[in-house]
Amino acid sequence: MADKASTEPSSDTTTISGGHLVAKALKAEGVDTIFTLCGGHIIDIYDGCADEGIDVIDVRHEQVAAHAADGYARITGKPGCAVVTAGPGTTDAVTGIANAYRAESPMLVIGGQGALSQHKMGSLQDLPHVDMINPISKFAATVPHTERVADLVSMAFREANSGAPGPSFLEIPRDVLDASVPLERARIPVAGRYRASTRQGGDPADIERLAELIVRSERPSILLGNQVWTTRATDSATDLVRSLNIPAYMNGAGRGTLPPGDPHHFQLSRRYAFTNSDLIIIVGTPFDFRMGYGKRLPSTATVVQIDLNYATVGKNRDVDLGIVGDADVVLSSVLQAVSGYGDTGAQGRKAWMEDLRNQEQAALDKRAHLLTSDSTPIHPYRLVSEINQFLTEDSIYVGDGGDVVTFSGQVVQPKSPGHWMDPGPLGTLGVGIPFVMAAKHARPDKEVVALFGDGAFSLTGWDFETLVRFDLPFVGIIGNNSSMNQIRYGQIAKYGADRGEIGNTLGDVRYSEFAKMLGGYGEEVRDPAEIAPALRRARESGKPSLINVWIDPEVYAPGTMNQTMYK
Repeated sequence: MADKASTEPSSDTTTISGGHLVAKALKAEGVDTIFTLCGGHIIDIYDGCADEGIDVIDVRHEQVAAHAADGYARITGKPGCAVVTAGPGTTDAVTGIANAYRAESPMLVIGGQGALSQHKMGSLQDLPHVDMINPISKFAATVPHTERVADLVSMAFREANSGAPGPSFLEIPRDVLDASVPLERARIPVAGRYRASTRQGGDPADIERLAELIVRSERPSILLGNQVWTTRATDSATDLVRSLNIPAYMNGAGRGTLPPGDPHHFQLSRRYAFTNSDLIIIVGTPFDFRMGYGKRLPSTATVVQIDLNYATVGKNRDVDLGIVGDADVVLSSVLQAVSGYGDTGAQGRKAWMEDLRNQEQAALDKRAHLLTSDSTPIHPYRLVSEINQFLTEDSIYVGDGGDVVTFSGQVVQPKSPGHWMDPGPLGTLGVGIPFVMAAKHARPDKEVVALFGDGAFSLTGWDFETLVRFDLPFVGIIGNNSSMNQIRYGQIAKYGADRGEIGNTLGDVRYSEFAKMLGGYGEEVRDPAEIAPALRRARESGKPSLINVWIDPEVYAPGTMNQTMYK
């Protein structure tokens, strides 16, 4: 039987505590920040982080900590980390874990747990965390002994980064975390040596086949999804579409792969393009509800799907070619394979590109008057158009809301790769403040601009104070229609106007005053001509800010009105 680990804190340099083992394992992974809400079960991790030089950002709700860890992973390309206490601390983080799971965001959530010596005795905040989190994570486990703490942290990171990335969870019982063990008995991972590269290249024969399909295609199109940014495939994707003259559409974190104005950047003609393409290449996006479960892709086109996750390829719709691999490696390999052909077909696609450009212009012309509307209450298209014009190449855009953020998805175009953040396919409201927190802390050189629905902001808005406390300035805009308007539309459509206000109507809140109360900058805007000046003043304030813009509650985004659940 192994010797019983000491449960007393020790300054003996020949021993190490569980919390310090956690910190050393985080440091080996390159994690420089944890997001947390304190609890008695987890404080030894803080002590270890202080010794290892890891920043501790303490928030007001564990959901914020989990979302911030997700956001940190998206911005940095490294796994994020949230540390929460047992019981309600862990259950509060579940939404953030679930969101990261659907968004394929690598992170580790560490939860406290009652002492092993009190197992099944009803200790404070004891719950079956692992059982609850297993279905929404790539890995979930209990650390059984202090010697295994760092070993299991490194195991969790391996699992989080395998295939399509996602969240891992570890619960560490209090006596395991607080105990100290001899250094020689603890396996401490060495940076760069405890997990392999995640860059899978795809089957070489399939790479050659895709190259041939592209060369023979007259009307190809490509959709660049989340995994283009996850794998940092921006350069290879850009080289591919420019060299081979392929129109590119972008969704999720793939937005910004090509800058606005690039001749291969398309946004509003996707349905037309897919209907008329002879080759459609889908990169890093599953055939889920966003793709009509694959039904929006015509049977007349050759469909190619590239994804990190084997189980995703061909799910919901058959494909003509499926390639499992890292988007960066696959796309660069395809371009190299195409270079062996004398004629790549690029010149022959000029007419196709011109056709799509005409479709884009027609869509822009159709809504142009709404983007400049002077109506009051303010038209949502006017608001998102002003935000789009406000963004610079260094602006990271965060969208957190329902209907108003659906408007922004049609108009707002990030100027650089990795500068778009939205919750992802889980559609979680409340990610805005934690994503701002993660983005501004990880990239203080960048401006962060966030658009919130008033309902979405209310879910995690109290952590605006955390942004003030840690001096993380950003430009925040609330599209305020005093309701959960996406749901309101659905109720009116299904049950009639007389039942359209039930369960979705909010108060007329002056969020600018909320920002001021917590030490930030705030303004109220009711005149569309005042949007741009207010945004500039928020930028110049150097503080966390909220510009509360009163928008028309009777106008709905096309994406809201087209949702099948309301029909």
